[in-house]
Amino acid sequence: MSIFEIKSDEYLVVKKQQHCLLMVFNRPKKYNAFSPEMYHTLAKAYYQIQHDPEIRCGLLIAMGDHFTAGLELEKWAPIFASGKAPQLEADEIDPFGVQGERLTKPIVMAVQGICFTVGLELMLNTDIRLATADTRLAQIEVKRGIFPCGGATVRLQQQIGWSNAQRYLMTGDEFSGEDAYRMGLVQQIEPLDNIHKAAWQIVEKICKVAPLGVRASLNSSRIAQLQGENAALDCLFKDLGPVAQSEDAKEGVQSFLERRDAVFKGQ
Repeated sequence: MSIFEIKSDEYLVVKKQQHCLLMVFNRPKKYNAFSPEMYHTLAKAYYQIQHDPEIRCGLLIAMGDHFTAGLELEKWAPIFASGKAPQLEADEIDPFGVQGERLTKPIVMAVQGICFTVGLELMLNTDIRLATADTRLAQIEVKRGIFPCGGATVRLQQQIGWSNAQRYLMTGDEFSGEDAYRMGLVQQIEPLDNIHKAAWQIVEKICKVAPLGVRASLNSSRIAQLQGENAALDCLFKDLGPVAQSEDAKEGVQSFLERRDAVFKGQ
């Protein structure tokens, strides 16, 4: 199924591949159950994406038939009962985006099979998503006596509409990859044997264009989402100036004049 060769017994494998940081759930026999240790590994990976100038994009995938059945609840229950979010280390960024520094580089995510709770909440904090048509998505926390605490109560309503979100948040019912595509949560449906290849093709396109332009575009979109359209519009030309003065912008113009592909360096 996957174009990526993973030779590791680690539950979450992180490796640099060209200008991308590949993050792979690698616990298929346990349906990629998400442990607190995996949370901190993923948080460190997000920090690496943010602070490594060579990395332009992240790709989050999973080995096996299922993306994740959700949290390893017996390990998370004491953390939730404390009423506090997991404590981040200095070299970590919350992959759910609910506390601390926010990632300013794009994340592509591809899911298959079961993608419950933590999987869906990770998806809501990514930028481009792919799924198989029969992917099973759900926030089942209300069936376990709790409620989603990784951002779903805020982001699901933003991304699929209030009543659609409440339909699933308050029942714990499943919806399919096709449903997610119809509601705009997923941008591309792929067969199981092609989903990782298709995701990598998107990553390659992102990594080929100007990194400063990508980050500025993502930042402008986030300002609009979090602070409103007027705030984003007020920042447009102020934020455009440094990007337009960059070496990459000059390369963009020169490659256009010379009718060749641009080679961007993120400078």
